[in-house]
Amino acid sequence: MVERLFTAILARGHCLLEGVPGVAKTLAAKTLAHVAGGHFARLQFTPDLVPSDITGTRIYRPSQEAFAIEPGPVIANVVLADEINRAPAKVQSALLEVMGEHQVSIGGTTLPVPEPFLVLATQNPIESEGVYRLPEAQRDRFLLKVEVAAPSESEELAILYRMSVDPPSPRRVLTPERLIALQRAADQVFVHHAVAEYAVRLVCSTRELAGPESRLAHGAGPRATLGLVAAARALALLRDRGYVLPEDVGDLAHEVIAHRLVLSFDALADGITPGEIVDEVLTAVQQPRISPRQAAQEAVA
Repeated sequence: MVERLFTAILARGHCLLEGVPGVAKTLAAKTLAHVAGGHFARLQFTPDLVPSDITGTRIYRPSQEAFAIEPGPVIANVVLADEINRAPAKVQSALLEVMGEHQVSIGGTTLPVPEPFLVLATQNPIESEGVYRLPEAQRDRFLLKVEVAAPSESEELAILYRMSVDPPSPRRVLTPERLIALQRAADQVFVHHAVAEYAVRLVCSTRELAGPESRLAHGAGPRATLGLVAAARALALLRDRGYVLPEDVGDLAHEVIAHRLVLSFDALADGITPGEIVDEVLTAVQQPRISPRQAAQEAVA
């Protein structure tokens, strides 16, 4: 989860964390915001929110006899949308412009958000009352969707020792300027033509599977291809490489593609998950060999 969070911020993408209550989704987002520096804002999504509570609104100032723009809390470097599926669709969609264009339009006035900009959203998958499913257009704006699993017995014991008394506090190690420089460094990571074709084949395979008689109603769009390559660049930089390997693309396929797939009603009735579709695509599309060393390692294996 930590690696994927830094992958998202280096790739200039947004991240959706999904998991049961108590697995430190909110804590991870707050810690990342503190470590990365910049301005942090937390939005606690509730069913009674309206879009202006997030984006801002116009207010009348009697002393000036004019309307003024009051920016919303999304004007920040890191925005935590906590339990985003508790808000209705119109409130969730209020984030579309700021996530896609890095700007907010209020009463005919456009306000840019500070750079770098990242939206971290959390949602609880087990509750069905008082929650709203994210629209497809909203899910497509998230570069990564990371499923946070429950900890193992040994991990939970470590949580007990670490967090029960005097929990540790993070310290700031980055600045917005340093983070922008790291994002530019990720842009310069080399992507071989064969690796780029591999990413395209993975995404296009999901669209080829879609159809009236298929388990997929709609496959992933071109934004998934762009996000897959951008995330692979950031992941390669985190792994101390100046080039992308096919394994980087394969490791990120679930987080980048799965949440963009729209299952058919038959697939939902049969209990098929988007992750299973991505597994089939990864098995069907062979990874390219971009170096003799890689071919020798596959021969030994």
